[in-house]
Amino acid sequence: MENFNGTGKVLGALAVGALVGAALGVLFAPEKGSTLRGKFVDGAKDMAHDLKRKMKDEAASLRRKAKDLEDLAEEKLEDMADNFKQQAEETTKVKH
Repeated sequence: MENFNGTGKVLGALAVGALVGAALGVLFAPEKGSTLRGKFVDGAKDMAHDLKRKMKDEAASLRRKAKDLEDLAEEKLEDMADNFKQQAEETTKVKH
């Protein structure tokens, strides 16, 4: 979860930085409005594409981690079941 929180902060900072940069670009740009709007739209599309890719990568990473945790939990559960069975067998042998 710590990695996810850090990733969320990074993505949030990137989004805020992109918005601030775009706003400053609009304010100080010496170009025509239509040209500037086109560049702004293209930049927003690029940013959305990058964000989508990063989110897909993060989701894939989280799925891998979830699968690893699931496998570990199954392994631990099987170990506990084996230990319980072994202890039950030993208890049964001692009583007879």
